[in-house]
Amino acid sequence: METSHAVFGVDNSLSGKAWRWRGGNMALGGGTSGLEHDIVDQLLLGRGIPREELALHRAPSLRSFLPDPSIFSDMDSAADRIAQAILAGEQVTVFGDYDVDGATSAALLIRLLRALGHDAGAYIPDRLLEGYGPSGEALVRLGTEGSSLVVTVDCGAMAFEALAAAHEAGIDVIVVDHHKCAAELPRAFALVNPNRLDESDEAAGHGHLAAVGVAFVLAVAVVRTLRRQGYFDQRPEPDLFGLLDLVALGTVADVAAIRGLNRAFVAQGLKIMAQRRNVGMAALIDASRLTRPPSCSDCGFALGPRINAGGRVGEASLGVRLLTTDDPDEARAIAEQLSTLNDERRAIEAAVQQAAEEQVDAQHNRAVLTIAGHGWHPGVIGIVAGRLKEKTGKPAVVIALDRESGQGKGSGRSISGVDLGAAIIGAKDKGLLVAGGGHAMAAGLTVDEAKLDEFASWLDAQLAPAVARASAERVVSLDLSLAPGGLTPGLVELLDSAGPFGVGWPAPRVAVGPVRLVRAELVGSDHVRLIASGQDGASFKAIAFRAAETPMGQALLHGASGRRLWLAGRAKIDDWGSRPQAELHLEDAAWAD
Repeated sequence: METSHAVFGVDNSLSGKAWRWRGGNMALGGGTSGLEHDIVDQLLLGRGIPREELALHRAPSLRSFLPDPSIFSDMDSAADRIAQAILAGEQVTVFGDYDVDGATSAALLIRLLRALGHDAGAYIPDRLLEGYGPSGEALVRLGTEGSSLVVTVDCGAMAFEALAAAHEAGIDVIVVDHHKCAAELPRAFALVNPNRLDESDEAAGHGHLAAVGVAFVLAVAVVRTLRRQGYFDQRPEPDLFGLLDLVALGTVADVAAIRGLNRAFVAQGLKIMAQRRNVGMAALIDASRLTRPPSCSDCGFALGPRINAGGRVGEASLGVRLLTTDDPDEARAIAEQLSTLNDERRAIEAAVQQAAEEQVDAQHNRAVLTIAGHGWHPGVIGIVAGRLKEKTGKPAVVIALDRESGQGKGSGRSISGVDLGAAIIGAKDKGLLVAGGGHAMAAGLTVDEAKLDEFASWLDAQLAPAVARASAERVVSLDLSLAPGGLTPGLVELLDSAGPFGVGWPAPRVAVGPVRLVRAELVGSDHVRLIASGQDGASFKAIAFRAAETPMGQALLHGASGRRLWLAGRAKIDDWGSRPQAELHLEDAAWAD
């Protein structure tokens, strides 16, 4: 646990934050020899792992963390219904969301059914023409086209009207979701979601799963059901482990908490990804110009955005098509198309980002930013909301307004400790929104422009106390400190062994120093690159991304000459040279004298 004492006396860093130990003082000096086991254990303890469970978490496995699927409400009913459809040869359609979690969830179930000898269709709604989630019109149309069973993934938990229409049309719908639910549930054949309000404590403990994680547990349940019915007496069982690359990608890209079962999913899924079993995944890796096995950060910043680009600014079904094809040529063509769309997305995003930032100053007194503009592309507003959140430290909702309809489509991103999804559902219940839902860190909504100001004021008042509490805890949590000579490739490898890292399981943050800057320069448009040297005679490189205009960046570029500093950030490998070296991805800095 963090202590109340400032590390190195830093109560107000160059970023205005206090430095605290995450799990205890690990001052390593110039080396780590002989401390390997102690360091990893300390990292695990600092992330809340009880000492008696250290061995379990050093190498997270599915055997250790996967629960009995039956603990989830409606899971057995869903598995029985899918097994029935397979045995009877029914036409099945998987209805997915247009983001990475939706695409990987849909691909996972389609690949599962294919491995079980049953083809299933995919339906991904167009973001602009249809919006988020299933519509009654789409579900009924799928029924008239022959689908007696529709499985929605990463959507459907709040689709009351659509599921009622499907029920009236005689179509069975199974909802596989992870978004927050209302007390009343829509009329589905089965609704599998650990975030149901009536869920057991054991199942609710898995509320951090992405939809693709829930879909994998359903896959386990389906195989178990068919096994009990003798389905595999004359045929091999499907390789469920081979689907974990999809689970890893969807989990990381959806910013789900990397702890417990999710950590096992991602740890094992990255291994499968490196084996390039999925033709489409391999093509995606190649299109991302990765020449090494993908990491957690690659899923979030290289692979995921390309899948998302199809749903944001292109053809929504491209991601599912890529992840389900077995044709290398088709996979290569789709992956390159997604890369092109991702480049287009960046240009559109930059324009919306600039327009949105022009409104931020006018809301400086608000706890929650609600930014809106006419003509903004709905496909990039979530990304822009995330950037505003990172830049301001406040939850941000960005809304694309449409003059013709008089409505706006919005997407929000929150900060730790502030449940945005619950607030959005509350706003809908009060009649301030046409539609809305999500989870703690992200949410989507539809709002009448006439109610925009009322909604923004209500949301600000509703979340202000939580934002104030979160902002008062502006702390940089450190895992260890060391002299520059201790920043080595071996240390980076050792720290990485406690991964994979992500939301809920933060990557280790190290403090290096005291140092003096040998060089500080601007690179690109807004990055700060440093060379620092310590009293031990060792020097290293550091870079602070998108920091040039921040108080920290300005101090490093113009005010650090001759002064000693502590530098804090993530230790990484720089492998551009003839031999790998360790460098620091800088997140904060503080004066050492």
